[in-house]
Amino acid sequence: MTNTLMEREARETPQRIAEQFKANQATVAELGKRLRDTPPAGVMIVGRGSSDHAGVYGKYLIEIEVGVPVYAAAPSVASVYGRKLKLENFLVIVISQSGRSPDILAQAEMAKKAGAHVVALVNDETSPIKDIVDTFIPLSAGAETSVAATKSYLCTLAALAHITAEWADSDELRAGLTKLPAALDATLAEKPQLSVEQFKGERNLVVLGRGLGFAVSKEVALKLKEVCSIHAESFSSAEFLHGPVTLVEQKLTILELSVKDESEEAHGEQVAEVTSRGANVLHLQQCAADIHPRLAPLSLLQRFYVDIAQVAVDLGFSPDEPKGLKKVTQTL
Repeated sequence: MTNTLMEREARETPQRIAEQFKANQATVAELGKRLRDTPPAGVMIVGRGSSDHAGVYGKYLIEIEVGVPVYAAAPSVASVYGRKLKLENFLVIVISQSGRSPDILAQAEMAKKAGAHVVALVNDETSPIKDIVDTFIPLSAGAETSVAATKSYLCTLAALAHITAEWADSDELRAGLTKLPAALDATLAEKPQLSVEQFKGERNLVVLGRGLGFAVSKEVALKLKEVCSIHAESFSSAEFLHGPVTLVEQKLTILELSVKDESEEAHGEQVAEVTSRGANVLHLQQCAADIHPRLAPLSLLQRFYVDIAQVAVDLGFSPDEPKGLKKVTQTL
C-alpha cells in the first residue's frame, strides 16, 4: 500500500457511496418520479475531464435502462459562442467537483433559460451552481486533495446509477446499489492486477473496452496520462478494429477492460483478434462477482485506482501532484 493521498482517498469510496445514497435518497426518488411522470425527450450531460468521462457511463446506463437518448454537451457553445440550444423537455445533468468553472456555469444557466430541467452532481456543496439548477445532488465524496480524482469520480458514477434506478423504477438495480459499498470493499481486499513491470518503458498504449467497459476506459486512459506520464488513448474494442488496429503491427501494448455483462463475449473476441496480431495485452477485470452488471465498472475502477497509484510511485512519480496540473481547473 502506498502512502499517497490518491490511494487513501480511493479507499474511502465504499463508505462515501453508502453515505451518499442515504443522504440523497429522498431527492433522487423525487427526481425519478418526476422523470417517469414527465419523460424528457433527451438528456444532455455537461462536464470536463473526469466529469465528462463519468457522463459516458451515464450515457450507456440511461440508454440501456431507460431508452432515452443521451449526448455530451459542448460547453463552449454557451460560454465562448454565446449560443442558446433548444432544450425544452430535456433533462440536463451537470457534473463537476467544484461547480465553479465559468464554462460549466454558463452551460447550466443557458440550459435553465432554455427550458430544461437541470440537475447538478457536485461535490462542493457551497458551489454557486446550487443557485442555478432545479435539482442539486451532492456527491458526498468529502474533501479530495489529490489532484487525481478517484473517490469523486466513483461517487459520480454511483449517483448516476442511483438516478437511473429511480427513473427506471428498477428494484433489481436498487438492490444492486444496496450491495455496492460491500462489493467495493471486497474489491479493495483483492490482490493487485497491475504492476510496475508491465509499464516500464511504455510511452504509448491503448485502453480497450466495450459497452460499459468502454464507458470507463476514458478515465483509465486519463489516469495513465496524469499519474504515470504514459500517453494512453481509449477506444471501443469494436471501433479499434476499424482502422486503428494497424497500430498493433508496431508491437503496441493494450490494456483491456473486461466487465461481465452482455458485452463480454463480443469484447473477448475482439481482444483475441488483437492478441493474434501480436499486441502485448494487459488485463484489468472487475473483482466483485456479486455485483449488478451495470455497476461492474465501479469494481474495475476501484481496483485500478489503487493499483495505478502504486505503479506511479514505483515509476518515480507523485500521483498526488502531477506536473502542470491543478485540482480545480477553470476554463471559459
